[in-house]
Amino acid sequence: MRIGFRLKTRSSHTALTTVLQDLVLAARRPERLAQHRPAHRGTCFARQQPPGSSLHRRHTQRACTSLGAMKEAGVGEWQSPITSELITSSTIRLAAPHISPDGKVFWVEGRPTEGGRQVLVVRLPDGSTMDVTPARQAGFNVRTRVHEYGGACLIFGTDTIYFSNFKDQRIWKQDIGRGTPTPPEAVTGEGNSLRFADGILDAPRNRIISVVEDHSGSGEAVNTIAAVDLDGGNVSELVGGFDFFAAPRLSSDGAKLAWICWNHPNMPWDDVELWAADVASDGSIQGSRKVSGGKDEAVQQPLWLSDGSLAFISDRESGWWNLWRETSPGHIQPVIKKDAEFGYPPWIFGYHTYAELPDGRLLAVYNDPVETGSSMAVIDISSGSLTFVNNGYASQGNLSIVQVDDKLLVGIAGGSPTKPTEISLLETKDVDSLLASKPSDWTALRRASNVEVDEGYLSAPSSIEYPTEGGRTAFMNYYPPANKDFQLPSGQAPPLLVKIHGGPTSQASTAFNLLYQYWTSRGYAIADINYGGSTGYGREYRNRLRSQWGVVDVDDCCNAAQYLVKEGKADPARLCIDGGSAGGYTTLACLAFRKVFQAGASLYGVADCELLAQETHKFESRYCDSLVGPYPQDKQTYIERSPIHSLDQFDKPIIFFQGTEDQVVPPNQAEKMYDAIKAKKIATALVMFEGEQHGFRSAQAIRRALDGEFFFYGSVLGFKSDMPSDLPAIDIANIDC
Repeated sequence: MRIGFRLKTRSSHTALTTVLQDLVLAARRPERLAQHRPAHRGTCFARQQPPGSSLHRRHTQRACTSLGAMKEAGVGEWQSPITSELITSSTIRLAAPHISPDGKVFWVEGRPTEGGRQVLVVRLPDGSTMDVTPARQAGFNVRTRVHEYGGACLIFGTDTIYFSNFKDQRIWKQDIGRGTPTPPEAVTGEGNSLRFADGILDAPRNRIISVVEDHSGSGEAVNTIAAVDLDGGNVSELVGGFDFFAAPRLSSDGAKLAWICWNHPNMPWDDVELWAADVASDGSIQGSRKVSGGKDEAVQQPLWLSDGSLAFISDRESGWWNLWRETSPGHIQPVIKKDAEFGYPPWIFGYHTYAELPDGRLLAVYNDPVETGSSMAVIDISSGSLTFVNNGYASQGNLSIVQVDDKLLVGIAGGSPTKPTEISLLETKDVDSLLASKPSDWTALRRASNVEVDEGYLSAPSSIEYPTEGGRTAFMNYYPPANKDFQLPSGQAPPLLVKIHGGPTSQASTAFNLLYQYWTSRGYAIADINYGGSTGYGREYRNRLRSQWGVVDVDDCCNAAQYLVKEGKADPARLCIDGGSAGGYTTLACLAFRKVFQAGASLYGVADCELLAQETHKFESRYCDSLVGPYPQDKQTYIERSPIHSLDQFDKPIIFFQGTEDQVVPPNQAEKMYDAIKAKKIATALVMFEGEQHGFRSAQAIRRALDGEFFFYGSVLGFKSDMPSDLPAIDIANIDC
């Protein structure tokens, strides 16, 4: 049974509404009600904050008092402290927390001010931090290009770290056991066209076991699992025969190896297999056998447990990514059954959403669709019970756990809609103490942003389930305009920017995002869409997009905008849409095939499905088989779904942002689209970023794309907007038209 209700965050909240919310929460998650974390579908995140917190007070004051003290002004006249310069100068990307056995905590920082360079940082037991990766001028960038998206570019030994360097893709090593890290030394040779990712150290055999991508041939790259000798750097194949491999994992005694693999046209969330084998004394692989996976099952994150069983995440049987384990060959049993996702779509290597605790229980991060964001819990393998851990984060991932003497250390990258992502550490006594911990027990070691923004300029999202085609529903995160100094004129609904995540097999996150707050603090509302095909809602919802890319996603995005217009949350005359990569495709498709939006922005977006099928890199070269259909058999469908072949239907302004070195979506797609739109005398612009790839990493590119999009909408929709004086101008063609 579902009890439905709707919250209007700008109106007063009656006692009856509060009672209904508590009833719904109690019915769905009685154990969560006792822990004071009301996070469920339809609630605004601000109301989830502890009573007495500044965000809770501000929300309550806005709901219960007059807004008359705020100045009425139209979009373009709101003054916001959240500028593109502030965002890029003080914001970094944080990933891959790792705790070493001696208590050191490592993580990777992506720094826009250094051209997006990735740097390994360590926090020593005395609390001091330092860069492990040498300064920028040394030419090192901790990043792999396997699958182009990379991930898992680091391997940790006792006193040595190994990493892939972006420029040459070789493996390098550094000694980190004697205070100051030593200068990097090359392990693998130069000029061999090999790329490495997701490796593990096999110390007794003095080697690394890694996913290897070989680009030396004339055709498609060849992927294998291989051994890299740490003395001479020689690379020898261990496992082959599949198009793709990931997650090679050794048992603690080094006697067994597990891995996952899949073949074209599958992606790593389609039909994926888990294999295991014995490792002989000479290091060779023997007795390989399939453990799980195959047709309509996607396996990820294998992990050998201390009792010798093999744990893994799979969507077998239920369609949800749950935890399973093989207790003995051929005997597989569930660890927990829950309509929730314990895994993410593996676009990059190295996800760690669960780990074993010292007492044999598991610590896991999961997404429950009836709640806002992700949660942490301890799972008892013997009973399958799940106990919530209150760490205060609504978005979190990449767990690391180490027992150091009498202390249990837990590291995570976590954040919330109004709190930047941070590398956080919990030092506690044991698992029971972990369960009793509270948010204040976690220590932030590094924040993605040290900017202190008054909460009066921050918008808290609400999760909305809304009707779409075929009598079904879809999901969005709605951010209302928020600026403590300004409000729109009475009776005026805000302009809306519909945001479309990439992938398209991905998910809209509720993590703190200053790029979103840039818009909402200037008077825009944002709708971040989880259209059919998104993850977080099980395989059935994920498969809605099969053969329907350009149909289901377009329907759901258009219906989201129209729903918000009907609810009075968006101005029908100022509906905008943007997205990157696959989100850029949906943006273009909405403008080509529907008459809902008035303007849009495509960031490295797909304009021609045929070109994507013909020219993209190996990892995604058959992705469109499931999204559109086999190519070239379904060539006509590709043409019909490609916005570039429906130019006669374009009549709204569009701006394009594109990196010149994008290997995922070739730059010629944006160029062809721009030329065609320009020839139609429709207002348009093309901004090319030299040296940028798929996604923008440099501060200059991020700033110009953000300010440029706002400037473009102002220019074509008729509100005041200017480019910052220190950025190059945006040349809009046909603006007088």
